[in-house]
Amino acid sequence: MDLFSNLALGFSVALTPTCLGLAVVGCILGTMIGALPGLGPSNGVAILIPLSFSLELDAIQALVLMTSVYYGAMYGGRISSILLNIPGDEPAMMTTLDGYPMAKQGRAGDALVLSGVASFVGALLATVGLMILAPILARVAFLFGPAEYFALYMLAFCTLGGIGSNNQAKAAIAVCLGLGISMIGVDNSTGLTRFTGGNLHLFDGVNFLVAIVGLFAVTEVFVFIESHGKETAIGVKLKKVTIPIKDIIYTRWSMLRGTLIGFIAGLLPGAGASLGSFLAYTFEKGVAKDKSKFGKGDVRGLVAPEAGNNAAAGGALVPMLTLGVPGSGTTAVLLALLMTLNITPGPLLFSERPEVVWGLIASLLIANVVLLILNVPMVKVFSRILQVPPSILLPAVTMISFVGIFSLSGSHFDLLLMIGFGILGYILRKVDIPAVPVILGILLGEHMEVSLRRAMVLSDGDWSYLIESPISLGLWLAAIVGFIAPIFLRGFFKKPPQPVA
Repeated sequence: MDLFSNLALGFSVALTPTCLGLAVVGCILGTMIGALPGLGPSNGVAILIPLSFSLELDAIQALVLMTSVYYGAMYGGRISSILLNIPGDEPAMMTTLDGYPMAKQGRAGDALVLSGVASFVGALLATVGLMILAPILARVAFLFGPAEYFALYMLAFCTLGGIGSNNQAKAAIAVCLGLGISMIGVDNSTGLTRFTGGNLHLFDGVNFLVAIVGLFAVTEVFVFIESHGKETAIGVKLKKVTIPIKDIIYTRWSMLRGTLIGFIAGLLPGAGASLGSFLAYTFEKGVAKDKSKFGKGDVRGLVAPEAGNNAAAGGALVPMLTLGVPGSGTTAVLLALLMTLNITPGPLLFSERPEVVWGLIASLLIANVVLLILNVPMVKVFSRILQVPPSILLPAVTMISFVGIFSLSGSHFDLLLMIGFGILGYILRKVDIPAVPVILGILLGEHMEVSLRRAMVLSDGDWSYLIESPISLGLWLAAIVGFIAPIFLRGFFKKPPQPVA
């Protein structure tokens, strides 16, 4: 009964004209961003966060807009994967394996519609799972003390770094870099300055929104300038778009299997949509009796990863809302938004700000319907976004980033700092060091330090206190396994088949 009353509260918030309009706008913008190769949901949300502050939206409205962009970008990533054989983002990589071959066989329209329906099924069922599991996990979170939270932060760092990079050492370097940046400013306990170099602008620390926009948006501009030509063009022409009812019925179980696998992957801090889509594709190919068509345009190989990566996107919101630990790179950016809006994710969020949580959930349900409507009849419109020349796209991205950040603080120093983070992000990209662990370190470093200090005060400096409780011990073991396991697993799993050229 509580579930229905909470949903009623959520829809009373989400169905207000402003929130409803923002959800539609967010879906459109997200689909457009997701369709552009290389941008993806993390960059899209990072670019548009400053815009939400410029519009002076309240907490619920800003969250509705950003999560709609998040879901929309997950939908949009399949467009360039199918038409260009270029993944819109990393989770959409598996979509190219059978999506592009379908397009080359003259079934581009069918592939786009099928992937849109699979995205809808995955995202919708994941949102239902969020409704059911999040309140339960929030109650469990009340058992967490400072030692448990410290171990949880370690789990987040280890799993996000371990899965997000091909080199564990580089992932560890990225985490340490983020933790170091988080220590800049005045120490709350001693009142001493740390790593400020005497610069007054750094006494309050580094604004994580400045770091996020710099590392994602500005870096992407540099990379885009370096790696793209002056014009883009659609590799496979999209002609007539129809709804393949027979294929939808044929792949219904593939969608459901992909959704379940993706949602479970999303619940794991750091696993996210990339792992969800990979596991969904691998499992679907494993259970198929006839595997010969996979990689050559099999509809099951198209819908399974699409359902998986969108379900993982919803699953990743569960640990972010209930524990304050992001489940993916994009939810790390959303976590920064919540903290900027003075909303503290965690178990108390469900009791203290239920209108935020349930308004968000109701908005996601609405956004899924909007995205299905947009991504089936209007898919030809969104495919034209791929023809936008970089000479227009790059200045627009840069302008949004600079205007948004300046509107937050009015500080020229923040603009220079954002450019500095953009250069840092470009250097990290060149040496293959992931940026997401850096962001995670900046976001969670202060909270991790506070948890460690509280644990040491409670235990009178006894370090064994950090592993005394079963919960903290389990989290430590999971962190170790999460960091080390990918090293060994890469030797056992074969690489997926390469997309057809």
